[in-house]
Amino acid sequence: MAKPRKVLGRGLDALIPSRPSAQEARLDDIVPSRHQPRTTFDEPKLTELAESVRVHGIIQPLIVTPPGEDGKRKLIAGERRWQAARQAGLEMVPIVEREADGETALEMALVENIQRQGLSPLEEAAAFDRLSREHGLTQEEIASRVGRARSSVANVMRLLSLPSSVRNALAEGSISEGHARALLGLDSPDLIDAILDRIVELGLSVREAEQLVKRANDGPRPRQATAKDADLTRLESDLQQSLGTKVLLQPSRKGGRIVIEWYSREELMALTDRLLPES
Repeated sequence: MAKPRKVLGRGLDALIPSRPSAQEARLDDIVPSRHQPRTTFDEPKLTELAESVRVHGIIQPLIVTPPGEDGKRKLIAGERRWQAARQAGLEMVPIVEREADGETALEMALVENIQRQGLSPLEEAAAFDRLSREHGLTQEEIASRVGRARSSVANVMRLLSLPSSVRNALAEGSISEGHARALLGLDSPDLIDAILDRIVELGLSVREAEQLVKRANDGPRPRQATAKDADLTRLESDLQQSLGTKVLLQPSRKGGRIVIEWYSREELMALTDRLLPES
């Protein structure tokens, strides 16, 4: 009979032995792990946790490796509690020792962060990407380990393919994960940036952003650029960036047309303000 696959995503109990022996360790002898998937911490919430730790102590032990030759233990899971304990001025903290290689350490830290204090979409995507690149796991295997559907893992990982402008907006909270996923439906970086500007400027909902992306994809396609009209193509891109909407330059034998698209009265008024600032 095939050995059943271990699934860490079913609960934090999977990270901790059912009856761990009580242990304590000096906080200064525990060092953070490079496998920690979280890159930013909510400071107000961390301060609240530190106040709770100061009053009640740490209820859930930190998961750490056995001490190395230098006497230091590496933190596997529980970095928020470790940071809160430092803020609270604790000298000793409860621990559970676990042997863990890089893959297991990353899985455990990832699962704890997902279940206790959600990672940002980009932090999740980066952690899944590390499991794939550094440890050779397929999306199906990652999904099994963290208790997600494979499609969910795939959608999160696709966020890493977005331009840096979108990833920065998502990290800063200017747009939501839903907005970012809608922008995945576009294949032109310039158009992505133009519609991103429109989403932020008008405060569009995810549904409105999806409709905007759909209309952009359904609209007329610019003709294939040739070496002869490279300057025209570059100008078209500059206009899209400046106006924040789709712009087409359609040359003809004796001139041409400029097509500027807008999708609501609000967008038209915003375009008018940009084109006619003195009116």
